[in-house]
Amino acid sequence: MTGVIVAVVVAAVLLIFLARAVRIVPQARAMVVERLGRYHRTLTPGLAVVVPFVDRVRDRIDLREQVVSFPPQPVITEDNLVVGIDTVIYFQVTDPRAATYEIANVIRAIEQLTVTTLRNVIGGLNLEATLTSRDQINGQLRGVLDEATGKWGIRVNRVELKAIDPPRSIQDSMEKQMRAERDRRAAILTAEGVKQSEILRAEGAKQAAILRAEGEREAQILTAEGEAKAIGTVFRAIHEGDADQKLLAYQYLQTLPQIAQGQASKLWIVPSELTGVLGGLGGLGGLLGAGGPAAAQDGTPARGGPNGAAPQQPHPASD
Repeated sequence: MTGVIVAVVVAAVLLIFLARAVRIVPQARAMVVERLGRYHRTLTPGLAVVVPFVDRVRDRIDLREQVVSFPPQPVITEDNLVVGIDTVIYFQVTDPRAATYEIANVIRAIEQLTVTTLRNVIGGLNLEATLTSRDQINGQLRGVLDEATGKWGIRVNRVELKAIDPPRSIQDSMEKQMRAERDRRAAILTAEGVKQSEILRAEGAKQAAILRAEGEREAQILTAEGEAKAIGTVFRAIHEGDADQKLLAYQYLQTLPQIAQGQASKLWIVPSELTGVLGGLGGLGGLLGAGGPAAAQDGTPARGGPNGAAPQQPHPASD
């Protein structure tokens, strides 16, 4: 019975010894081993064996990139304005031993270092430069933090400004300024649009007037050509028909009312040959009015004055 108890105790001790001796380290993790209170080695991912009751394994250290967001910090700019800035830090542990023994609280240390560095950087910039120079501020913060945290076994990969909040009064002033700027741009664009529309309207009126004038010119040219052809046709018909002066005078008399209808007809030109023809026509009218049928039967031509009256006989001279 005593042998069985001894065997059970020995087995339990061996199990405890094996449980404390074997360590499994997950991927992207690291373990720091202390032997008799001093740093001994760093366990890498995989299976590892330590000496029980001699070696002590500290907490596991995450080797992945970590993200820490810090609350808004009040920062004074160069033009004495207080702004609240939120920062986000991306860092990674590169040396587990240094991260364990060189710094007590890594996150707290990074936060305080970020605040002091941010105040130094923003203190040399005014509000406008702070709002428009995020890349420059991020680069300066990353450089300072990476240099300071290098001895802690930490590498700062990125530093981002999540938000920059100026005072409420400054925000209202900025909104009014932006609204005024937008109104000014809208007025300029409206004026440019009106200008372009007026230019296009004037160009259209100009082109329409030009086309209208060209159309009227073509119409007048075609009308003149038609009248010239008509006159030429009439002229050829008259010469081919061998018309006498009486027919020409009759045609001219028929044309006179049409000439008188024109608004620009101020002066009429009567051909010299027409007076003789008109005289012949007047004599014919006087013959028909004074002699009548009897004179026509006698065969004696009747003479009349210019108005168709009988010519006056000369009185004999007295003694």
